[in-house]
Amino acid sequence: MKEKIMKVWKKRPIIISGPCSAESEEQVLQTAQQLADTGKVDVLRAGIWKPRTKPGLFEGIGVKGLPWLVSAKKQTGLPIAVEVATDKHVEDALQFDVDILWIGARTTVNPFSVQEVADALRGSNVPVLIKNPINPDLELWSGAIERLQKAGVKEIGMIHRGFSNYGNMEYRNAPMWHLPIEMKRRFPDMLLVCDPSHICGNRLKLQSVAQKAIDLDFGGLMLESHVDPDNAWSDAKQQVTPERLKEILESLVWRSENTTKEEFVTALATLREQINHIDDELMTLISQRMKVADKIGTYKRDNNITILQTNRWNEILDKAVSKGELLGLSKEFIVRYFDAVHLESISHQNKVMNDEK
Repeated sequence: MKEKIMKVWKKRPIIISGPCSAESEEQVLQTAQQLADTGKVDVLRAGIWKPRTKPGLFEGIGVKGLPWLVSAKKQTGLPIAVEVATDKHVEDALQFDVDILWIGARTTVNPFSVQEVADALRGSNVPVLIKNPINPDLELWSGAIERLQKAGVKEIGMIHRGFSNYGNMEYRNAPMWHLPIEMKRRFPDMLLVCDPSHICGNRLKLQSVAQKAIDLDFGGLMLESHVDPDNAWSDAKQQVTPERLKEILESLVWRSENTTKEEFVTALATLREQINHIDDELMTLISQRMKVADKIGTYKRDNNITILQTNRWNEILDKAVSKGELLGLSKEFIVRYFDAVHLESISHQNKVMNDEK
């Protein structure tokens, strides 16, 4: 791998930006130059091939756009990145010395497609980013990583772009932050980039989502930028001008994972020890709750009563939400927590009721 690309790849945070789609040479060069002038961008991205939900939509300019990116790299010095979904995409991208590739969400969801891309990358030394699959399935995401690793790809990173969620109104793709956090736990040394553009689907929430990612120790951001975003050929609502991008990046509070300040380290250690004790108490209390659930299961079994008591469960949940909100806990958390406890309780009762007396 070229020394310069490796230096950029290892930079934290790494900032990747550019238009959703390459539309013309002029548009690519103007956007690239303005992004370079911000002094904030490390990698220029542009969609060359665009997987669209429905036929008839703009599906990318195709391979003829690759020379435009090469020209932009020569003009600005910025490394270039494109999305690939087939072995032919990989072949064309490598032929034009594209510096970084990424696999999109619609490709990650299909193991056959990921394997095709992995096989095409065998023997190359280009870094590859993998977007999360459209659906919230971590095994597909981690499986894609493993396929590339087995193909010999050395430099692999992840992009969190949110997950499709039926009925979701706040985001284009729900962030579901606990999922990328789990991937970070599984692959602690791997680059994790957040894509606020695709999470938000609009310009309004980009700053807040980007800040949340930084606060969660993501290694970088991928934000879409266009010289004339309102007239972009794809995803116009979520793109910003390079000038606005600079404003967003300058507004962010960049935090570090660790510090050597003795006062902070001591205070944090004390607070974490308190959390450890509270967690131990919580585990003990939950265990006691399950023992009570076992006894209830025995009574239900002996009296031929069903496990699920819907009215009783709704009553518990309503009460918990009301009390939880008074204690500063969000309704979303309370529902998730009690759902998990309820499922475990059902599992305990099911085991009791179906064991031999």
